[in-house]
Amino acid sequence: MIRSGKTTAIILVCGLAFAGISSVFISCQKPRNETRAAPQKQIYHCPMHPNYLSDKPGVCPICGMKLVLVNQDGRDSAARKTGDRKILFYRDAMNPAHTSPRPGKAPDGMDLVPVYEDEAAGEGGGVRIDPVTVQNIGVKTETVETRNLKKDIRVSANIDLDETAVNIVNTKIMGWVEKLFVDFTGQPVKKGQPLLSIYSPDLVSTQEEYLQAVRYRKSLSETSSPEARNGADELVASSKRRLMNWDIPESEIKALGERGTPQKAMIVYSPARGVVLEKMVVEGQNVTPGTVLYKVADLSTVWAIANVFQEDIPYVKVGMETSVDLPSMQGRTFAGKVRFIAPVLDPTTKTAAVRIAIRNTPDMVLKPQMFANVQIISPVAKNALSVSRQSVLHTGTRDVVIVALGNGLFKPREVKLGMSAGGYVQVLSGLAEGETIVTSSQFLLDSESNLKVAIGQMSGGN
Repeated sequence: MIRSGKTTAIILVCGLAFAGISSVFISCQKPRNETRAAPQKQIYHCPMHPNYLSDKPGVCPICGMKLVLVNQDGRDSAARKTGDRKILFYRDAMNPAHTSPRPGKAPDGMDLVPVYEDEAAGEGGGVRIDPVTVQNIGVKTETVETRNLKKDIRVSANIDLDETAVNIVNTKIMGWVEKLFVDFTGQPVKKGQPLLSIYSPDLVSTQEEYLQAVRYRKSLSETSSPEARNGADELVASSKRRLMNWDIPESEIKALGERGTPQKAMIVYSPARGVVLEKMVVEGQNVTPGTVLYKVADLSTVWAIANVFQEDIPYVKVGMETSVDLPSMQGRTFAGKVRFIAPVLDPTTKTAAVRIAIRNTPDMVLKPQMFANVQIISPVAKNALSVSRQSVLHTGTRDVVIVALGNGLFKPREVKLGMSAGGYVQVLSGLAEGETIVTSSQFLLDSESNLKVAIGQMSGGN
């Protein structure tokens, strides 16, 4: 019984000891669990509108820009990664000329962006910019390529008559208009078509002289002297030349000899096919030598007189193909060819008149004094190394482009330019094919580069 009691006491003591050890272990573990930090909550904000916050990635509903992950201290992830870098100053991302020694707000309401020491120093005159800032200022790039440069010249024009196809109908004798066969303006005529008949006493007497010379020649016999026959032939030829000098067709002269009697009136024929632009006579009118009777123009070919500005004149050459369209005929174009370039500019508009020949349609839809638009595509250079015109910064003394070297590094580079055409400009030196250059917001990058170089020089001077 005594042994049994001792055993029970020992078991009781061991149990109490185990319970004490367990309570101490539990008491040690509880504080550790209670001090464990809760998982950090991720917060995103818009670089352009920092007041907009979100607990998940996405885009800003205000400007559509991608949201950036920020730390609990309010800095974005890019700034957190560079927290050990030395900040020289702060500046406005949209206006690099505005700087501040302390963080804060820019005049436009945006947060000032830090500029670090390694950025200000640059690499070989370049500038390194945070990718978020690059996105904020809207940097766009393009690749330097070789292109066939063509200049697209578009100018206004007026449809006009082909001056080489305008004919003036007049008379070389005095008389009276006896009959009009074409009696109104705008009437189409054919070549050789009768226009009017004129009674002329001089014409009648000359016809009689011709007939008398013909009769005299016939009256000579075979036994007549050669001098007499030669004289008769000369009289016939002389009177015939006089009729022909009055524009009497040889066929009518032949008919006169066969008929044997003179005609009272002479018929005037149209010298060409065309349209009567002007009619200056009426029946019964007295006409004298040189009086203009009709003005007939052939409209099968017309001219477009284009006014080309002086900077485009070197690219226009005689023989170039052109495209002509009229606002009154939407969707319809006509092919033309440059025939002449005026040697003198208009003193008021500083333009040169370029004459373009156009073949008219059978129904003559192209009418003089119509307004037209002319397009001339002139080849400037083949396989020319070129960049877009907006990528070049003109400083007055030099031309500069911003080269994107990758990893946020940008470097201004001076270039020598050549011809400009079609929104592109030829690069003679300073760039190589395949390089990437900035086409938008490059003036901000150039300002940033100049600012950082100046700061680097001041730091070195101190």
